[in-house]
Amino acid sequence: MSSPSPIVGIDLGTTNSLVAFCDEAGPRVLGEDALVPSVVRFEDSGGVTVGREARERAAEFPGRTISSVKRLMGRSVTDAAAALRYLPYRVVRGENDTARVEVPLGAGPRVVSPQEVSSLILRSLKERASKALGTEVSRAVITVPAYFDDAQRQATRDAGRLAGLDVVRIVNEPTAAALAYGLGAGVTGETGERIVAVYDLGGGTFDISILRITPAQAAGETSFFEVLATAGDTQLGGDDADHALMRLILGDDPESLGHADRRLLQREAESVKWKLSDRETAVAEVTLSVGARRTEITRADYERAIRPLIDRTIEHCRRAVSDASARGAVAIDRVIMVGGMTRTPLVRREVGRQFGLEPYIAVDPDRVVALGAAVQGSILSGSTRGALLLDVIPLSLGIETVGGAVAKLIVRNSTVPARAREFFSTSVDNQTAIRLSVFQGEREMAADCRRLGEFHLRGIPPMPAGIPQLEVEFLVDSSGVLNVSAHERRSGKRAALQVIPNHGLTREEVDRMERESFTHAREDMTRHRIVDLIANSALDLKWIGERFQRYQHILEPENRVELQNRIDELRSILERARTDWKSVDADAFHRAKEALDRASMRLQEVGIAMSLRESPNRLG
Repeated sequence: MSSPSPIVGIDLGTTNSLVAFCDEAGPRVLGEDALVPSVVRFEDSGGVTVGREARERAAEFPGRTISSVKRLMGRSVTDAAAALRYLPYRVVRGENDTARVEVPLGAGPRVVSPQEVSSLILRSLKERASKALGTEVSRAVITVPAYFDDAQRQATRDAGRLAGLDVVRIVNEPTAAALAYGLGAGVTGETGERIVAVYDLGGGTFDISILRITPAQAAGETSFFEVLATAGDTQLGGDDADHALMRLILGDDPESLGHADRRLLQREAESVKWKLSDRETAVAEVTLSVGARRTEITRADYERAIRPLIDRTIEHCRRAVSDASARGAVAIDRVIMVGGMTRTPLVRREVGRQFGLEPYIAVDPDRVVALGAAVQGSILSGSTRGALLLDVIPLSLGIETVGGAVAKLIVRNSTVPARAREFFSTSVDNQTAIRLSVFQGEREMAADCRRLGEFHLRGIPPMPAGIPQLEVEFLVDSSGVLNVSAHERRSGKRAALQVIPNHGLTREEVDRMERESFTHAREDMTRHRIVDLIANSALDLKWIGERFQRYQHILEPENRVELQNRIDELRSILERARTDWKSVDADAFHRAKEALDRASMRLQEVGIAMSLRESPNRLG
């Protein structure tokens, strides 16, 4: 009997993503380059490029390179309106105001969902994990911002499914960070419980969570990680700081934005942001269609520009602390910093001032979320024992009642999994069907909350108003995903569904996309193999070509001719593969690469000998 697939932890980020795994040795990030840029480029050939290469060449393919797609996950175009101004690609309206990305390709525009784009990032992480662990990975814990609503969590689960992953748990990012901190960074073994605040300011989202951590006091006992309160904003993060810097770089001329390549401008803003983390000044240089611009920006300038953003995060901190106090939290013992933006000195100063504590920065803020997700995966697989994670619901859940009000069945900061039942009846005589609209939010009226979806209970026998007994049950699972059921007790009629938001993917869409992934599996694998060959061959060809030019005069004539032929052969295949990969035979490509390696062995020997002759003291 084969052993089950390992459960990895994935941090699917706005700017970067990474995958981690936890075993007896503890959690670790997988892959040589830990951070994978959350960037996808769609190719005219039908393939895709994911990660660093897509990000580095984004300016060459502006409309076809998709970044920061996390800000569109589970959102309508109306929801995402604030972010659209700065996205350098085209976002269009799908059915029910659904946010979709339109990608211009040679054969005509292709419209894709944010879930599809995210699934390509997840698939890349899945392949990386499978390679690192030496076994096929098909199960994962994926983290989301604590303030992701049900629609965004569903979208994340759909993206995982499209990537061929069984998403065994959705975990809030701050909770994952606390889990990694608690099990791997010093809390276990300490006496007494700790109240910990996790301040998570990432590329596109902000969360603050207050947790009670009760470490195990002896072998065989259980450590408890209980989330007391959470608050945040899914449209606030490092991207917004970049946009503030972009305005500084362009000065008082907003029209300059129309003359700039937004990708290059944002890349320059990111560079300046990181420089100002440990310098007092930085210079931004951008090329506009109306000419070059060079701007010196001081840390003070930058801090003034982003202070309104940081002040918004502090307001959320105050709210979370207030909610946690209502659940018995007396004082905060430690503040953990998560997310790349927490390297900003202003952020650390303001957080320290708010909590009266020096922020804890010993754990890498870019990796701690993935490490915590890996720990949760290890707990679920049974590899790690003695830890229990209790998370909460970020926003209240309820149904619309007469007059457009919302009856809340489960209130925010309830521990998950959660279940609630409530009885309702009809307001009209002889009503034979009831429409149930499910909402999420803290306001009292449905118009001020977010509609998650609706369903109908039909076939109720005609009865006077107030006589039917409609029992509605909300069940939120451990991943924060909502299931709703309704039961009319007099007639026995029932209806149930897992809430699918109006602007999310339908089950039919997910099924179709999943079928397409199987249909094109062989083609996708071939494409992936050729992409790997392109990357490896380009590096080897560059190295061999440089040494051939330097040492060809001392090679034997027959070896020189053979090597030149092999270089030309592989260069020709490489150029063709970059423009039309389908016309390339992957096996022939591989054979040409091996032939070049064999032909270059004599060149390597000559190169080593000449290097030693040129530097005779290296061995001394």
